[in-house]
Amino acid sequence: MPVDPQNALLTVQSGLAQLSALIVSYSFSAIGAVILLVLGYIVAGLAQRSIYAGLGHIHGFDTTLRHFFSRIVRYAILILVVVMVLGQFGVQTTSIIAAIGAIGLAIGLALQGTLQNIAAGIMLLALRPFRIGEYVEVGVISGTIEEIGLFATTLRTVEGVYVVAPNSTLWNQPVRNFTRNGVRRADITLTIGSWNDIDLAQKTMLGVAADERRVRREPAPIAFVATVSDSNVAITLRYWTSAADFFATQIDLTKRAKQAFDSEGISIPAPPPEAPRQEAVTRQ
Repeated sequence: MPVDPQNALLTVQSGLAQLSALIVSYSFSAIGAVILLVLGYIVAGLAQRSIYAGLGHIHGFDTTLRHFFSRIVRYAILILVVVMVLGQFGVQTTSIIAAIGAIGLAIGLALQGTLQNIAAGIMLLALRPFRIGEYVEVGVISGTIEEIGLFATTLRTVEGVYVVAPNSTLWNQPVRNFTRNGVRRADITLTIGSWNDIDLAQKTMLGVAADERRVRREPAPIAFVATVSDSNVAITLRYWTSAADFFATQIDLTKRAKQAFDSEGISIPAPPPEAPRQEAVTRQ
C-alpha cells in the first residue's frame, strides 16, 4: 500500500513536537531539581551550623550532643530535599516515605541494643550523673571517667586498667559518685594491745590529723574505739578531706599514726604464735 507523504510528514512533525515538549518539560524539571538540591544542601549546612552554635549558648550543654543533634537536623533536611526532587519527576513520594519508614523500623529492630546505648548516652550527657575526671562506682565497675561517648563510656581503674562499659549498663544501675561532692570522709583503723592507754592512743591519732593540712577542720576529726576483744582494741580516726586528696591522705596518715604510736610506746599486738605441726606417723 503506498504511503502518503503528506500523512507521514504530519506524523513525524507530531512526534517531534511531543518529543520537544517532553524534553522541555523534563529540562525544566531537571533544572528545578538541581536548583532544589543546591539550595537544600546550603540550607542543611546552615541549619547544622545554626543548631550547633545555638546549643553552644546553653550552659553546660555537651559538645558531643551538639554534634549529634546538629547532624540529625542536617540529614533530615537532605532526605526531605531528595524526596522533593523525586517528586519533581513524578515519583510517588508517599511510597518513598513509606519505604523509608519501613527501612528505619527494620534498622531499629536490628540495632536495638545499639540504639539503647545511644539513648543512654544522650541521657548520661544531658543529666550528667558523672563528668570526665570524676571517680565513680557503678555495679562492679569503679574508676575515673576518661571519656563519655554516645555508645560507651571509658573508665580508668586505680590499677591503671581501662574499662569500656556500654552506656546502657551505666544508665540502668545506681551510680556512686565519689568526686561530685568535693569532699570525702575517710577512716583509719589501727589495732593496739588492750594493755595500752586508750585515751593516749586517741589523742595521738587526733594529733596526727591536726598536723595534716589536707584534713579539713570542719567537720572536725574524731577518734573512737571501734571494736574491743580480749587482747586487742581497734582505734579509728575519722576525718574529712578533699576528694582529690583522698587516697594520698589516707596513705600518709596511716604511716604517721603508726610512727606516732611507736614514739608514744603504744604497742600493736603481735600475732599469736602458730601451733607446732605434728607429723603424722604412718604405720608400716
